[in-house]
Amino acid sequence: MGYPILQKRVLGPGSRMMVIKAPFVARAAKPGQFIMLRVTDKGERIPLTIAKADKKEGTVTIIFQEVGKTTMHLGTLEPGDELHDFVGPLGKPTEIDNWGTVAALGGGFGTAVLLPLIRGLKDKGNKVITIVGFRTKDLIFLTDELSEVSDELIITTDDGSYGMKGFVTHALQKLIDEGREINHVFAVGPVPMMKATADLTKKHNIKATVSLNPIMVDGTGMCGACRVEVGNETKFACVDGPEFDAHLVNFDLLMKRLRMYVKQEKISLERFKAERKEAA
Repeated sequence: MGYPILQKRVLGPGSRMMVIKAPFVARAAKPGQFIMLRVTDKGERIPLTIAKADKKEGTVTIIFQEVGKTTMHLGTLEPGDELHDFVGPLGKPTEIDNWGTVAALGGGFGTAVLLPLIRGLKDKGNKVITIVGFRTKDLIFLTDELSEVSDELIITTDDGSYGMKGFVTHALQKLIDEGREINHVFAVGPVPMMKATADLTKKHNIKATVSLNPIMVDGTGMCGACRVEVGNETKFACVDGPEFDAHLVNFDLLMKRLRMYVKQEKISLERFKAERKEAA
């Protein structure tokens, strides 16, 4: 049995949103968890965060960027097509408490992770200041949805083409400089952005949580590919995370491991493009 694609939406250049019929996943999903999918029975498994789970409709919303062979292949599918595998929910749900004022930081496609997180934070009575950053105005997405669930939304762009010029950490520093009380920070996005957030919050003694994105193969803790170093201990992001105390993560090791298969990933993508061109 496959998993039908019910809806597809273009969010921006190379970015897609899909709604998948997966009632068992939707029924059990909680903020912070993810799924592992395969487009075909011969495809690789990739992890994607659950952006939204509709228990009543039995659907799961995923958001992805076409950067590698599998996400490129996924992007070619349309409503009515089916995914071969769609396994989840995986990972530990976000541990949410009523901290007071929480800053939720999203960089690029980390923004998709923020939607269920913010809803969970609001349900616990927190005030949520959402800060999202993009390279340029053309890459901005989900701001309407984020605005609906946040108490305050701040948008930054690297080039200043929209909102505040700079990075999400610059916006967070500005809030701190203004004397705004921030009780907890969540950060999801590129590793350098999460590392910068960890350094900033540690400096100001603010608790911070990051959602890590290491290479994953099975998503169940059996392969060990997603191992990360947290507090000088080895953890598996798929079963021990994906969220960890930002101040304990070895980000340098994480970045090194993420670069391990760049050459192979490039070869796979080029082969896929060539096959598509030949078949056209």
